Amino acid sequence: MATSSNPRKGDPSNRPPQAVKFSRRTSSGRVVSLSRDDDLDVPGDSQNDFINYTVMMPPTPDNQPGVDASGDKPDGPGPYGSSRFRTESQRRMGGRGGEDDDGAGGGNASGLDRRVSVLKSSNNKSMLLRSQTQDFDHNRWLFETKGKYGIGNAFWQDEDSYDHDTGMSMSDFMDKPWKPLTRKSKIPASIISPYRLLIIIRLVGLICFLTWRIANPNTDAMWLWGLSIVCELWFAFSWLLDILPKFNPINRSADLAALKEKFETPSPSNPHGRSDLPGIDVFISTADPDKEPPLVTANTILSILAVEYPVEKVSVYISDDGGAIFNFEAMAEAVLFAQLWVPFCRKHNIEPRNPDSYFNQKTDPTKNKKRPDFVKDRRWIKREYDEFKVRINGLPEVIRKRCELHNSKEAKKEKALAKENNGGVLPEDFKFQKATWMADGTHWPGTWFDPIADHKKGDHAGILQIMSKVPENDPVMGGPNENQLDFTGIDVRLPMFAYVSREKRPGYDHNKKAGAMNALVRASAILSNGPFILNLDCDHYIYNSMAIREGMCYMMDRGGDRICYLQFPQRFEGIDPSDRYANHNTVFFDGNMRALDGLQGPVYVGTGCMFRRYALYGFHPPRANEYSGFLGQNKKEAKSVTLPSDLDDDSQPLTGHPDLNLPKQFGNSTMFVESIAVAEFQGRPLADHITVKNGRPPGALLIPRPPLDAPTVAEAIAVISCWFEDKTEWGDRIGWIYGSVTEDVVTGYRMHNRGWRSVYCITKRDAFRGTAPINLTDRLHQVLRWATGSVEIFYSRNNPILASPRLKFLQRVAYFNVGVYPFTSIFLVVYCFIPALCLFTGQFIVQTLNSFFLFYLLLITVTLVLISLLEVKWSGIGLEELWRNEQFWLIGGTSAHFAAVIQGLLKVVAGVEISFTLTSKSVEDEDDIYADLHVVKWTSLFILPLIILVVNIAGLVIGISRTVYSVIPQWNRLIGGTFFSFWVLSHLYPFVKGLMGRRGRVPTIIYIWTGLIGITCSLLWLLLRGGNQGADFRV
Repeated sequence: MATSSNPRKGDPSNRPPQAVKFSRRTSSGRVVSLSRDDDLDVPGDSQNDFINYTVMMPPTPDNQPGVDASGDKPDGPGPYGSSRFRTESQRRMGGRGGEDDDGAGGGNASGLDRRVSVLKSSNNKSMLLRSQTQDFDHNRWLFETKGKYGIGNAFWQDEDSYDHDTGMSMSDFMDKPWKPLTRKSKIPASIISPYRLLIIIRLVGLICFLTWRIANPNTDAMWLWGLSIVCELWFAFSWLLDILPKFNPINRSADLAALKEKFETPSPSNPHGRSDLPGIDVFISTADPDKEPPLVTANTILSILAVEYPVEKVSVYISDDGGAIFNFEAMAEAVLFAQLWVPFCRKHNIEPRNPDSYFNQKTDPTKNKKRPDFVKDRRWIKREYDEFKVRINGLPEVIRKRCELHNSKEAKKEKALAKENNGGVLPEDFKFQKATWMADGTHWPGTWFDPIADHKKGDHAGILQIMSKVPENDPVMGGPNENQLDFTGIDVRLPMFAYVSREKRPGYDHNKKAGAMNALVRASAILSNGPFILNLDCDHYIYNSMAIREGMCYMMDRGGDRICYLQFPQRFEGIDPSDRYANHNTVFFDGNMRALDGLQGPVYVGTGCMFRRYALYGFHPPRANEYSGFLGQNKKEAKSVTLPSDLDDDSQPLTGHPDLNLPKQFGNSTMFVESIAVAEFQGRPLADHITVKNGRPPGALLIPRPPLDAPTVAEAIAVISCWFEDKTEWGDRIGWIYGSVTEDVVTGYRMHNRGWRSVYCITKRDAFRGTAPINLTDRLHQVLRWATGSVEIFYSRNNPILASPRLKFLQRVAYFNVGVYPFTSIFLVVYCFIPALCLFTGQFIVQTLNSFFLFYLLLITVTLVLISLLEVKWSGIGLEELWRNEQFWLIGGTSAHFAAVIQGLLKVVAGVEISFTLTSKSVEDEDDIYADLHVVKWTSLFILPLIILVVNIAGLVIGISRTVYSVIPQWNRLIGGTFFSFWVLSHLYPFVKGLMGRRGRVPTIIYIWTGLIGITCSLLWLLLRGGNQGADFRV
């Protein structure tokens, strides 16, 4: 872009005027810049120092316009063009260009022109002001450029003072600082340092304790001593696996104002201030309308359609894996109601935007509402929502009557035709198949009420219906009388919404939820191709309408191109106030996940996760590190991986030329293959700073989305067919991974294994909220499924022991703990019987309660309590929540986890699968929202905790009886056994309450049988022992 009017290099007379900045030097010698317009609030006469001290702010070589440090800036076609992957010759040319520019990067002429045009504006972010205090980094500039100081100022170097190719000087970059979109803050040292110190102290105490225990066996009960030693060794190992990844917890925060300033503020590259944010596709999955009520799903859809994100950038997809017409028509009703609900939310800034949750709030709805017509609008929209619920709940009856009407007409026609063909007589074998009819009078292509071939679960055609078309690129403002509401100045557009039900046929493995999600990935790539994907369950709605924006801050920040997914914490509604079964799971979501965020990132937990589409496709991150050494202490930059010869090797994902690999990997859809490079480019951060690597130019995403046409929709239907995944790597390397009950954890692990990072996004207002089972049986079966998946991970090639060098050591430990934790149940079950065995036999795990044993026991107990208190401090969880988590750890460990281990072992060794059945009893109580908490549903998972409970109660009775009636009572052994027995019983207290049912209706038979069993066992034991050791008792 050089012109003949540019001054020559050595002509100082043509140099632009040097910017003069008022500054002051702090006590540490640091120079702080001050604007002329800033008020100088300086005590005393020191204000003269500010007036007399000036600093010349020179341009520095690392901030020369048009220089690209990464050498990997986007210079391909637009976001809807063809593939932007360069050929090898282009890559080499780009590399030589970087060498010519002293390693500062380089590129072709068009890329340089685009970057220069971006940097010409005086409103661009400073490339030198690195911090929020707007301080010029003198030390770094002097070190990198070998600059020189004059007397009291930094002077311009003649050869670097002015860029003659672009006509830009330092004044073009000094107006505004570059602002990061996110901040990462460490836990205060006053908390984390004692926390780490106590972990080390407890580790040393455990080693001393176990060493003493091994060196001092109980010769009177070696079997009891041996059992306890094995269990304690495993508990110490399990605690170490759990605590090590918690060494570096961090906090994060997002700057929504900076996001709006970067992407939605008028600038030379965006003169009209349109949104330059990338698109996002939101996935909701459902399968059975009987178990997942369509009204709940419809409320989730409404909360998503009303999200605070550019309407033209959002696309919503629902996967109905059952192909039910009930879900289809419920979603159609939801879109009609959304035409009222979404503008209402935008007009009055409603939170939350799930209508059911909003209208059931106990707070004052008029708080912070400034519009005078809010009360009238709210009353009207509430009435409309009530009618909407009536229509949704009445859909089964409406569909049934419609089907009966159409079937009766069709039956008459069929009978008349049969008579006509049979000489006026109805054939004896005449049968009429009743069909399920849509509102337009055609057959429903999905599952029928009276199933037949091609119209039943597991055997139906693929369905794709665009229920809300692609919105216009410009806002569509409402009028003063839009459906009885005044929407003047309110954007009334809706995001695109599509109903998808993938094709299912007998003989194909459809891979449950993972297969449904992969079908959505392919269909959305054809229809909208958002570079980011938000995955939600049908009962998890958007509670914070700004949640997607906060997540996008991390993806679009510097270094965000290395983030594969963003996990939000799960928050639940409808949990009983005491959280009896630890349904909130705050210890995991606020403790473990926050700690993993300080490593390579949190694990994927199945919902509330924003994915980078390009990472789901199985590609490498643009930059990654490898870790070697016993503890992974040696870190080096990972080399680029060429096309591997063995495609099954997870440590060598496909990163070869896309023309060679994409058709083989992704199927035979050319349109889908072409969309991959587009999604990769659109997901890059904004290249508004020289330190942003692998960025895209500003304004690249301002192009409107093309409207959908018939060939595009037909291609989307083709990619959700059941045969599309044949001879591809879907589910093996690409998309959601198949072969595990917990496909979510495995999918996240594969991404981390390739070198990607993930981020944990905790927002001030909960991002999403959902429901969780509060019934004991349902909760245990949920935990059983998770534990079974973990056992499968341990026995599969997804075991982190076999991970690639790109997985950090502590991240590897965390994933290893995910696969190992169910095996703790074996030792936990044995240890829960040990107190009763001690009381039965009159022995204890140690010979005597001497001072060493008590000291070590006190040390590891006190340090554990202090560690827990500090963990409460940095994670924000409550003490009651911590205790509930401990209780359910023992309940789940002695029931669901133990069953999962047995099931996993039988499946691996013998190929036998065990299913745990349950018999439920329904309780109807409309006045009690926690009625399900008191429902008793018998399951075989109750057997082992019940045995532990009864045996420990009997042990207490027998132990106390023996000690009281003994001639020489062994009080120390009784105290030891009783203490640990009460420890077991206190942890099982929520389990006992769950068996008792509703408060006030405690079955008396429970108390009677417990007492009878305890008394009978104790008398029987005393009788048997008295015959052998009669001298020890007073009869």
